[in-house]
Amino acid sequence: MPTYVIPAPVQVPVPVAEGGEFPVRRVFCVGRNYAEHQREMGHSGEEPPFFFMKPADALVTRGADTPYPPATSDVHHEIEFVAAIGADGANIAAADALGHVFGYAAGIDLTRRDIQAVAKKQGRPWEMAKGFDHSAPIGDIAPVTRIGHPGPTAIALTVNGASRQSASTGEMIWPLPEIIAELSRFVALKAGDLIFTGTPAGVGAIVRGDRLEGEVAGVGTVGTTIV
Repeated sequence: MPTYVIPAPVQVPVPVAEGGEFPVRRVFCVGRNYAEHQREMGHSGEEPPFFFMKPADALVTRGADTPYPPATSDVHHEIEFVAAIGADGANIAAADALGHVFGYAAGIDLTRRDIQAVAKKQGRPWEMAKGFDHSAPIGDIAPVTRIGHPGPTAIALTVNGASRQSASTGEMIWPLPEIIAELSRFVALKAGDLIFTGTPAGVGAIVRGDRLEGEVAGVGTVGTTIV
């Protein structure tokens, strides 16, 4: 056993709906994977998706409250279909990709939109807009052994009971097998990795006191209150 010179960081787990916990290694996210969301953000709707990351300890689990982040006045919600990787692989063929998935969940990618806008304008990285503390609420993971691999399904989010986002995962530009295949060209995926697959149109600002409720039909829900 190693002798650490400082206390070891706490492992971040996500509850599994069937029992047990999924230990998270890395959190990958797909940007601009729905054409309508591209357009609402001022892009053509025809650009290829791309990847960015959040730290594992950005996850908010078990329906816990989410603190409104510092250094911003414009935080946006983004509901997402999340895949949990359960088997290692690199250069994975799209036809084999789903065999690497342990299960699925509903997640929310929170974004400091004002900071992101400055980063875009100045050609800077997005980390402080996307990878801040508590920026990734996530629901319980539903294992493939129970739900299989969902086809196109409804994805939606409400704020204080009012609909904000409503679409189908079938609208993704890159479906999940292609996401896994493309991402595994750049990094070797490992068991414990999560992939947030992008958000549909309808993103918008949230404030303290707002209650966010998201669902991926047939997969699960995610809920959190901004405090």
